[in-house]
Amino acid sequence: MKFSLRSSGTLCAVALLLSLSGCQRHRKTTSAPNTTNYSDALQSLTTSSKIPFLRWPNISDYQSAVKTFYDDRNYEIAWTRNGKPTPASHGFIQAFADAGAKGLNPEDYDSSLWEARIKALSPQKTDSIAQFDVAMTVCVMRFISDLRIGRVNPQHFNFGVDVANKKYNLAEFVSDHAVDVTDVPKLLTTVEPDSELYRRAQQALARYVDLARQQEQQGAEPLPDVSASITVGHAYPAAAQLFDRLKLEGDLDDADADTEPPKSTYTAVLSRGVKNFQHRHGFTEDGHLTSQTIAALNVPLSKRVEQLQDALERWRWLPEPYLNPRLMVNLPEFVLRGYTPDNHLDFTMKVVVGKVVDEHQTPVLARMLRYIVFRPYWNVPTDIARKELVPHLEKDPHYLETHNFEVVNTKGQPVPHYTAKQVAQGGVMVREKPGPKNSLGLVKFMFPNQYDIYLHSTPATQLFNRTRRDFSHGCVRVQHPDDLAVWLLDGQNDKDGQPWDLEKVQEAFNTGPDNHQVNLKTPVPIVIFYVTAEVEDDGEVHFFNDIYGYDEQLQQVLSKGPPYPIRPYPVAAKPKNGDTV
Repeated sequence: MKFSLRSSGTLCAVALLLSLSGCQRHRKTTSAPNTTNYSDALQSLTTSSKIPFLRWPNISDYQSAVKTFYDDRNYEIAWTRNGKPTPASHGFIQAFADAGAKGLNPEDYDSSLWEARIKALSPQKTDSIAQFDVAMTVCVMRFISDLRIGRVNPQHFNFGVDVANKKYNLAEFVSDHAVDVTDVPKLLTTVEPDSELYRRAQQALARYVDLARQQEQQGAEPLPDVSASITVGHAYPAAAQLFDRLKLEGDLDDADADTEPPKSTYTAVLSRGVKNFQHRHGFTEDGHLTSQTIAALNVPLSKRVEQLQDALERWRWLPEPYLNPRLMVNLPEFVLRGYTPDNHLDFTMKVVVGKVVDEHQTPVLARMLRYIVFRPYWNVPTDIARKELVPHLEKDPHYLETHNFEVVNTKGQPVPHYTAKQVAQGGVMVREKPGPKNSLGLVKFMFPNQYDIYLHSTPATQLFNRTRRDFSHGCVRVQHPDDLAVWLLDGQNDKDGQPWDLEKVQEAFNTGPDNHQVNLKTPVPIVIFYVTAEVEDDGEVHFFNDIYGYDEQLQQVLSKGPPYPIRPYPVAAKPKNGDTV
């Protein structure tokens, strides 16, 4: 067979073109292509980090993804056909309008601007088509990202939660899954957290949005405060108003809600409703009308809506292994919950968390609980030793030895001679000896993290009788450490082949070796969480005070609109030569 130079040259040229085209990835939609060329207009719009026709023009955090999206499409438009929005466009526009139901702000996705943009569309108006397309791409990316990982990077608040592994390649995801989607709500369910706890919070949000609307329409005045707690039979001039307030949120049961409202007397009906309200807010459940209870009753329900929105934001931060954790501490609630492997509530117990003052707040974090230490030492952090031990040591050189402490070097070897100055400067380490008087109690539960935070027992068990329990230096003290140890070690045996039952755990507490580490065969995901609105299995919503101001910090960031912070503040320094407690 003969080949002419012309034909062989043509084959070479074709081969060259094919090889070059293989270096680029072009994602085409399955819809019919547009006949008009919008590439110049799209390229012009995607070269800037500010797009003036958007509600929030600064797209610096999305520009790279937007440019990649259009580059992969060879700068073909994605969201209109023959001058009209595609079904996917209509689906997302409706989703933007409904974003409030997911705890998001519809205006972050230009919700009020889409009607005018649609009216301005025309096949002859290249600019209007291109602007609509870019606006839709940006808003879809923002919406999907916000639903997937939240709006603000949790590390911005120095929290130990990493959303990096949850992030989508937005250019690829939008092109492959969003542009030609026929069922937008179904797509979004795959984006959101797959957690019943998240879904319950979303359902509660819808209810409280409606309740807040009703309260605003009623225009009720705040309940008058009381100087002393009121009990059944005593006068309360706003009794009828209190009845209406308890009925609105469902704290009166059906039978009580159908009774005649009292006029000026605090009745048994009101007391039962107040007791239910106190239960939902972590107060002493005595049914007495107190100043604390009235202050909570006077919190506008619009604020409760905001608390649920903040809870949904934080749920979106959690990586996949922690969306349905086995253990969860809710800091403002002062409660630890344990869940079964199939995500059912197994137990609850009270906890003590970090103090509000002196930067001892317990941080939000998600880690794997990996081991237990029975009869642990407490390695006193240098700053705590300096503030709380050195003043005593300066007055009494033998103070440490007489109060269950010892001084060691970096190798853990006892130091017989030391000075208060060495202790203050961290030249030597102070540690508390194991035993029932140790500040950590008889066990600690370890999930290594940069904050040296862990769960532990405590000799100060009287603190669990308080309704507000923020007393620690940062770690979390648990009410029933023996039960927790048995729960974690279920199915494991000790070195002698004996099961870790309650008797074995208590033996390790009381007579076992000091500083004895037991590794869990299967690490357990634990989340130290912060939600001031928590929804029970039956849908009952509990609200708590924003003790650390974490909700307030979040709202301050969100109020500024996008772009929201994506870079963290510098992480707080790790405690040196010691552990928080």
